[in-house]
Amino acid sequence: MSDTMTTSTGAAMWDQAMSASGDARGQRGRPDWTDVAYFVALSLGVVYAFAEFNYAMDIYEKAILVCVVPMLVWMGWLWRPLRTLSVVAGLVALLAVWLYSGGAGLHQGDITRAESVFLLRYLLSSQSAILWMCALFVLATASYWVGYVSHTAAWLGSGLTWAAVYAGTIGLLVRWREGHLLGPDIGHIPVSNLYEVFVLFALITALFYLYYERRYATRALGGFVLLVVTSAVVFLLWYSVTREAFQIQPLVPALKSWWMKLHVPANFIGYGTFALAAMVGFAYLVKEHSETTSRARLIPVFLLGAILCAEPFMFGSREVSATWMLYFGVGALIVGGILAFRKPIGQRLPSLEILDDIMYRAIAVGFAFFTIATILGALWAADAWGTYWQWDPKETWALIVWLNYAAWLHMRLMKGLRGTMAAYWALAGLLITSFAFLGVNMFLSGLHSYGEL
Repeated sequence: MSDTMTTSTGAAMWDQAMSASGDARGQRGRPDWTDVAYFVALSLGVVYAFAEFNYAMDIYEKAILVCVVPMLVWMGWLWRPLRTLSVVAGLVALLAVWLYSGGAGLHQGDITRAESVFLLRYLLSSQSAILWMCALFVLATASYWVGYVSHTAAWLGSGLTWAAVYAGTIGLLVRWREGHLLGPDIGHIPVSNLYEVFVLFALITALFYLYYERRYATRALGGFVLLVVTSAVVFLLWYSVTREAFQIQPLVPALKSWWMKLHVPANFIGYGTFALAAMVGFAYLVKEHSETTSRARLIPVFLLGAILCAEPFMFGSREVSATWMLYFGVGALIVGGILAFRKPIGQRLPSLEILDDIMYRAIAVGFAFFTIATILGALWAADAWGTYWQWDPKETWALIVWLNYAAWLHMRLMKGLRGTMAAYWALAGLLITSFAFLGVNMFLSGLHSYGEL
């Protein structure tokens, strides 16, 4: 009972502080003329897209584009930095589209210009932008950890994370156009294969972290959350090099559905926030054990962390390879290093009440979107296969993920689940989610097994 009251009091104090100083931290305030201007700018952008790229969009994409305007306006009101991200990334992506056209009109273009135009080759083609995203995320992770001894490095970590988000967003926007330049039957929304959804996962996880970083005015969690993003980046780079996954390929027939354009983004908002909650749970355990000298109490934390580091090794290849053995070894050393220096790290982390609150908020948001994604997936299945549910391995594991976080939220709201148990559960939940995301496609055959490594 006392833990519950303490956490509730801490959350209430932070909510009051945020409401008092929200504008300074990019939080929502009263709607003003900038919100109206943002709405007008987005509306004009949609009109322009219809005028230039009408031929490249079906009726569903047009409907989604129109619905995105009020959604972005609302989200931009809730969190001001999103407005800057959408406007700047959109304008830079438009520049890339113009460079592909060679000044002959945005509806025209030549994909081979990616090799001859300097800005496209080194900055603005989708592959270049996504590679910049990968490099910036790795640098941001290192900066956040150096930030434990230097405030300047922590500030740099935030800046690099934002830069990575901008680069990745631009890369996905440009990738949509590149697909259409390759052929009328090739272009599609870039959330259709493992390469694209890994980029989406990294962006969503980073964006949610940046929101909580500003909301709670702390950069101490950046190193923890960016570890899982960097893990995704390493897998993405390995996948690109060994399988040339960055190549844009036509959609398989099962994915030629407008349901995919709703189901996949909602799903990965869930995955991203679940990953964020797991890493915050890891930080909670480090903070909690920062004063203990008992090594035995740290064994469960190390084992969970080491297993999470081994995810690409377990799910990425059925053969033991030097690449993943090295990756697993480095990951285990990082987890061990964090635990070895838990005392100075714990002193810089926010209070346990704040960590618990972030963990809860992230899981609550993720659960809501994962529920929506599951419903959309059932509707997609009915449209594609004539039935809402077939107990396919992917569907079964999606249900396991849903039940896991439903139980977590039920225990918190009904039984007052807090603290250590909640943190361990959130951390273990990432293992379940990871298997549902990757393991099912790699090891279990079914209707959702569209690719393998």
